Amino acid sequence: MLALAAAGGALEFYDFVIFVFLADLIGVLFFPPGLPLWLTNVQTLGIFAAGYVFRPLGGVVLAHFGDIFGRKRVFAFSILLMALSTLAVGLLPSYQSIGIAAPLLLIVLRILQGIAIGGEVPGAWTFVAEHISSRQVGLACGVVCAGLGLGVFFGAATTALMSWVFTPATMLSYGWRLPFILGGGFGLVGVQLRRMLQETPIFLALRARKLLVPELPLKVVVTSYPRGVAVSMLCTWILSAGVVMLTLMVPTILERSYHFDHQAALIAAAVSAISLTVSVGFAGLVVDRIGPARFFILGGVVLALGDVAFVGISWVDPSYAYLLCALVGLSGGVVTGVPVAMVSCFPAAVRFSGVSFSYNVSYAVFGGLTPVVLTALLPLYPFSHAYYLLFISVLTLLLGAYFSTMKGALRHGRRSPSSRDEPGPQKPMIANVEPDGRSSP
Repeated sequence: MLALAAAGGALEFYDFVIFVFLADLIGVLFFPPGLPLWLTNVQTLGIFAAGYVFRPLGGVVLAHFGDIFGRKRVFAFSILLMALSTLAVGLLPSYQSIGIAAPLLLIVLRILQGIAIGGEVPGAWTFVAEHISSRQVGLACGVVCAGLGLGVFFGAATTALMSWVFTPATMLSYGWRLPFILGGGFGLVGVQLRRMLQETPIFLALRARKLLVPELPLKVVVTSYPRGVAVSMLCTWILSAGVVMLTLMVPTILERSYHFDHQAALIAAAVSAISLTVSVGFAGLVVDRIGPARFFILGGVVLALGDVAFVGISWVDPSYAYLLCALVGLSGGVVTGVPVAMVSCFPAAVRFSGVSFSYNVSYAVFGGLTPVVLTALLPLYPFSHAYYLLFISVLTLLLGAYFSTMKGALRHGRRSPSSRDEPGPQKPMIANVEPDGRSSP
């Protein structure tokens, strides 16, 4: 079950992120010739950000149906929508062929990708957390996060391989289409894999006991759990920085600030992404062992060390740059603690909606704007990425300190059979419900 959930997530994230790795080519193909380079880059990354802007819409709508009709159906639909929209991007005519319609259609398809990914990640976390013992939620979320990391790695590795195999002229002609077509095709295979999954025992128990929310789940989330929403949004800010800064923006940063060539920058991004994948998988075991509070404190320190390694790339011989990129990726293991904290903020009846709303609204702001703002700042402040990562490490430490005041509400393994997992008044942290209907803080 974990493997199938992670594999589907890897396919969706691959489809979502290859856009940014091919941004330079897309900018040339989908905008009028003769525009200044900086304007083309900003417009291209603006289209990339459009997917983030519409993530909350997709997340809210898909999560609503997930809380009402079940997690499995939404899980399968999200990957189908992503596969079809990604395939369409690979077949889209360029500006030279259809004029202004080309970037407009690209925006529409990017919006559809955003809607699909909006339901995928929160759905995956909710799905695996409700399939496994509360003592192993970190492991489950770590496996899913590792799958997402693999998607980023394959996106970077595929584009790097294409740029190595094909000449620049061939990439501009048709080579850029192949990663999208490949991703769309594998996404359709992922739809069939998702059909093999079973509905979560917790949702089935809630439906059998008639405990599903009779009103709009999002309304319950906003009115009854504002603190859970706020904490989840801050956690998502950390996760968005880890994904965007440590993987997606690595090529841009290395090319603009450290003067890497494009292929070397893509290889560095692939190294960072695979290191992040290994890190988040291992971090799942750690968070189950020490609890989210101490994990976030430790993660903040490690992330700061990764920031130092990122800056150090400009100091060392190029032959050591990939080693430092590996350390940069390893520092992102703290993102595994994010879903563990988030699924604990909401009861099962509204968990999908709560996690999805918090995650997607926060990611739309911080994940969508970061590439655009950073691209504009790098020519003026070459180390602006380092200052941002340092701020995120401080935020991680502060959240860890906050969790440590929750008196064990986020620790796994303690059980409270008398409590029931129903929407109710605001609590410090909401318990996870076991398949037998009991809850554990």
